[in-house]
Amino acid sequence: MGQAIKIASRKLDFYYGDFKALEDISMDFEENRVTALIGPSGCGKSTFLRCLNRMNDLIPGTRVEGELSLDEEDIYAQGLDVVTLRRRVGMVFQKPNPFPKSIFENVAYGLRVNGIKDKDFIARKVEESLKDGALWDEVKDRLHSSALGLSGGQQQRLCIARALAVEPEILLMDEPASALDPIATQKIEDLIHELKKKFTIIIVTHSMQQAARVSDKTAFFYMGRLIETGNTETMFTKPKNKQTEDYITGRFG
Repeated sequence: MGQAIKIASRKLDFYYGDFKALEDISMDFEENRVTALIGPSGCGKSTFLRCLNRMNDLIPGTRVEGELSLDEEDIYAQGLDVVTLRRRVGMVFQKPNPFPKSIFENVAYGLRVNGIKDKDFIARKVEESLKDGALWDEVKDRLHSSALGLSGGQQQRLCIARALAVEPEILLMDEPASALDPIATQKIEDLIHELKKKFTIIIVTHSMQQAARVSDKTAFFYMGRLIETGNTETMFTKPKNKQTEDYITGRFG
């Protein structure tokens, strides 16, 4: 028995105006697994990631064809509540983007936006999310100081904690460590290992080593197409496709 399928993409095409950025993408994402999306810059991996919580809707002139489902429900169905979708499918961006508020208020933000007013509940949730984000011990004595005073790596873990506070089922990470130093990067990678016990994680990374270290499955994109997907170990040791092998071994990038 494999893991349950959390998100499924079938023959997905994506357009920016007349430009077809993604073509015929079909793949499954399993629950409580980390899937890494790899490929050269501009190959469509971040565009695909943003399809999964409809972030591309915010860009004028974009459109999606094909199917994308979350728990077998069409993400692009008419009348689907996008706010609810984005609560279920959280996102962490490449550069840490904390709000110019206190550490506490950064994490509480999503709860307040969702209409939660119970102070005890919010305080519990903030603590739990900061623990899940592996940041609690470093900030518990300064929850009411500005989040902008944190280091880059701490800010990124704060953004992860902020995403976790609203209890998403899926966490999308768009190169979450590319702006960080090696020590901060390792903390994020260790955190990903912990988080997959509770969440389904999809990470875009330009680092082969990172993909190999953190993911269970890897998908290789090239020129807007999904070239190959499979178990990470197999992909890195015995890829089926010559293009995948060339990319992984550094013959092109």
